[in-house]
Amino acid sequence: MGKVFFSVGMSLDGFMAPEGMDMAHADDPSYKDWASQWLELQKWTFRQRFFREIQHLGEGGETGQDNRILKETFDRTGTSIMGKRMFDGGERFWPEEAPFHTPVFVLTHEVRGPWERPGGTTFYFVGDGIESALRQARAAAGDKDVRIAGGANTILQYLNAGLVDEFSIALAPVFFGAGIRLFDGIDRRKVTPKIVEAIHSPLVTHLTYSIVKR
Repeated sequence: MGKVFFSVGMSLDGFMAPEGMDMAHADDPSYKDWASQWLELQKWTFRQRFFREIQHLGEGGETGQDNRILKETFDRTGTSIMGKRMFDGGERFWPEEAPFHTPVFVLTHEVRGPWERPGGTTFYFVGDGIESALRQARAAAGDKDVRIAGGANTILQYLNAGLVDEFSIALAPVFFGAGIRLFDGIDRRKVTPKIVEAIHSPLVTHLTYSIVKR
């Protein structure tokens, strides 16, 4: 059985997403710079050859350690789990070929049949909790790992329930000032991280932690 993990970008002041990056504010001109903030957080990924290939962004790209980390994360992932708010935003902004290329289990109260997309991504909608979604994701993943894709609230639920084995953060040299914090509401009595690895590159610092099981 594979591991349960998450791998996300984070700003130096602890935000996973900038203010306004949600369906309620996506078209509000007061938050019109959320997209540029998010691109600044993720710009290192767009420079990597593997990311450009898998997202059909054209030839070229870097092939160093950042590229290797992206590819290893993709290759280990057998299935993903996400919250409904992340799915709602993605359904609107992702290309037709969604960026997962695996089964994805969406936590929701909405009753909806599977939604198959080109490129190997099929979304399944789970209405009976995080543990049910994880059981289904494990079964679909086989020997590979289950990735908790997001958003922050979904990651937090799995962390506080003791269901995450490890996580990695791509710490970018940017400040958001406001937005969605990755660890707001963490139960420090239940979650004990242990550093596994820190890798520096010119654009981002990759931090990997395991979770000490109690």
